[in-house]
Amino acid sequence: MRIDLFNFVATLVKIAAVMGGLLSVPAAMNWVERRVSAWIQDRVGPNRVGPFGLFQPLADALKFFMKEDIIPGHVHKVVYVLAPGAAVTAAITAFCVIQFGPTLTLFGREIALVVADVNVGVLLTLAATGMGVYGVVMAGWSSNNKFSLMGALRSSAQLISYELAMGLSVISVLAMSDTLRLTRIVEQQGRLWNIVLNPIGALIFMIGSFAETNRAPFDLPEAESELVAGYHTEYSSMKFTMFFMAEYVNMATSAALFTTLFLGGWHLPIPGIEGHLSGNLLAVAGVLSFVLKVAFYMFFFVWVRWTLPRFRYDQLMNLGWKVLIPLAFVNIFLIGGLVAMGVPGWGGQG
Repeated sequence: MRIDLFNFVATLVKIAAVMGGLLSVPAAMNWVERRVSAWIQDRVGPNRVGPFGLFQPLADALKFFMKEDIIPGHVHKVVYVLAPGAAVTAAITAFCVIQFGPTLTLFGREIALVVADVNVGVLLTLAATGMGVYGVVMAGWSSNNKFSLMGALRSSAQLISYELAMGLSVISVLAMSDTLRLTRIVEQQGRLWNIVLNPIGALIFMIGSFAETNRAPFDLPEAESELVAGYHTEYSSMKFTMFFMAEYVNMATSAALFTTLFLGGWHLPIPGIEGHLSGNLLAVAGVLSFVLKVAFYMFFFVWVRWTLPRFRYDQLMNLGWKVLIPLAFVNIFLIGGLVAMGVPGWGGQG
C-alpha cells in the first residue's frame, strides 16, 4: 500500500497543532481563572510574576515539577498510577474529529483542518468524553480513601445522569442535519446557526457540559468543603497536575463540541463576510473565529463558577432526571415534527 507522503506529513502537523493547543489550555486557563475570579470578587489577582501575572502559570508548573511524587502505601499502585493518564488521554482523544477551520491550500493541495474526518464523528466524540469518568473512578477506588471514593461515586452518577440529557440534545441536532459527520453539521450552519434553530437543545447541552466537566455549580465530585478535593485527594506532584490538565482539556473539548454543534463551528459571526473572503484568507479567519468562540465559552465556564453556588446532591439528581431528560425528549419530538413537516431550516439538508 502506497502512502501519500504529503497527507501523512499534513496529518502529523495537524496532530501536533491540536496537541500543542490543548496542552497549552491549562496554563492559559489557570491565569484566566485567577484573573476573572479576582475581577468578579473585586480583588487584584496575580500581578507579581511577570506583567499582569502572566508568568504565574509557569511558576506553578515549576512548583509541580519540583514537588515530591508521593505514592501512599495503602493505594492500589497500578490503577493509582494509570488513572491520571486515562483521564488526560480520554480528554485529548475527543478533539480529533472536531473541525477547527475550513480547507487550507498549500503547494496546490487542499488540507482539511480536522485531524480525522470520520462519518460517525459525533458518536466518537461522545464515546471519548464518556470515557473520561474512568480516570476519575480509577483514582477514587485505587486511593483507598473514603473521600476519594465518594468523589468517584458522585462523578459516575453525575455522568450517567447528564450524559443522557446531552446525548438527547445531540440527537435533536442530528435529526436537523441528517448526518453524523461533524464537518457536514458545520457546513449546514453557513447561513443560520443551530443555537437559533434549536435553542432548547443548546441549553441542555450547555448545562450537561458543565456537569460532564465537574465544573461549578456541578463540582460535587471534588467539593473541597465536603470531600477534601474528592477523587484526587491522595495525588501530588505531576499526577495531580495531569488531573488538573484533564479538567481544562475537557473544558476545551466541550467548548469546541458546543461550537461545532450549535455556534456554526468555524463560520464567521458576521453575515455575508465570508463571501468577500476566499482561499487561505478564509481559512485563517475561520480558525480565528473558531478559537474565539471556544475562548468565550471557556470564559463562560469561569464566569458561572464564580457566580452560582454549588448544588446540593439531591438538587443535582432532580435537575438531571426530572427536568433535563424530559425536556430533551420534548425537544426531540418538537424538532422531529418540524423536520417531518419539511419546515425550511429544520431538516431536509442531508
